[in-house]
Amino acid sequence: MATDTGINTATAPLSAAPADFFALLKPRVMSLVVFTGAVGMLVAPGSLHPVLAVVAVLCIAVGAGASGCINMWYERDVDAIMQRTRHRPIPSGRVEPQSALEFGVALAVASVMVMGLAVNWAAAGLLALAIVFYVFVYTIWLKRRTPQNIVIGGASGAFPPMIGWAAVVGDVTLASIALFAIIFFWTPPHFWSLALYRSGDYEAAGIPMLPVVAGHETTRRHILFYSLLMLPLSLAPWFLGASGLLYAAGAAVLSVIFVGGAVRVLQTKSETAARWMFKYSILYLALLFALLIADKAVTGFL
Repeated sequence: MATDTGINTATAPLSAAPADFFALLKPRVMSLVVFTGAVGMLVAPGSLHPVLAVVAVLCIAVGAGASGCINMWYERDVDAIMQRTRHRPIPSGRVEPQSALEFGVALAVASVMVMGLAVNWAAAGLLALAIVFYVFVYTIWLKRRTPQNIVIGGASGAFPPMIGWAAVVGDVTLASIALFAIIFFWTPPHFWSLALYRSGDYEAAGIPMLPVVAGHETTRRHILFYSLLMLPLSLAPWFLGASGLLYAAGAAVLSVIFVGGAVRVLQTKSETAARWMFKYSILYLALLFALLIADKAVTGFL
């Protein structure tokens, strides 16, 4: 028997497997979040006790996972419609919505409290802000109302390096804001590339992603615009003295390739180009942050 939540209650299990609850945390998304948060911690001036560093990274991971879990609870109706998400634990009936909500809220509260008590309250406050922003601003307020959802909502995914930085220095600095800005402006071309070849899913679910509302051509131009912004933004850590020439050279090369991918998306108008851009965008961000670590190691600051 189908319900308005999109879940087949006739086949819903009495209890879910641990793997189902782990899937609620969006582990693939969480991995990049954890990595950027750890990089923020490693490149920040100063040091943190190794045990506290592990605690901080775990708190970032749990907080990010909690956000994803609550997001899945709220979006279970549209997840049941979209091909990309219909096999998630809630729409497939493997986890009950109430259990998912309780799980997510418990993890969110625990991650913030442990971060505050074990590390510092500046990092905890930023973690709480990231969770609140993702759940209330992006998921509940923006995503179903405006094609700018991913532009504004992208701030939630940009907080981790700032959180990691604050865990070490106990404050927000211009350099940590630069790391935030890199992810913030990277997010639109990343998600819009996906939306180009998944626009049918978003349209069926009633989500006003840019390709659905403004068309594919406008989306391609927006992807190029934001990709061009990444050229100077990716070099911001170098301009601010937070990294050296190794990072600057690598970031410049990676960003030129990123822009080249956006140009290809605009010119060829093909699904292949959009898929390549989406996949490269993930690699691009990961390599940018890996370069920050490599640069600091080479210059002897680690």
